[in-house]
Amino acid sequence: MRTMEEVLKERGHRQGWVEGKAKGLAEGEAKGLAEGEAKGLSKAVLRLLTARGLRVDDASRERIQGCREVATLERWLERALSATQLSEVLDGPAQ
Repeated sequence: MRTMEEVLKERGHRQGWVEGKAKGLAEGEAKGLAEGEAKGLSKAVLRLLTARGLRVDDASRERIQGCREVATLERWLERALSATQLSEVLDGPAQ
């Protein structure tokens, strides 16, 4: 027969494990969504630059594809709408 202390410890352990697992899953899901959004934005930037006839060298392509900051990618996408040179997109003034 278990003591009340043992029962409470086990219950606390189980509850902590469940809460920790739920927190980990939520954090993993949020990270995955952010990575997916960044990947989609980087594809959109490259597609727009190509559609507008702007040549994207390998280093710039890697820079765009490697960027995981959504705000930066959104800024690049906005700049790509009117840029006449790649440098205006990637190296333009901060907004």
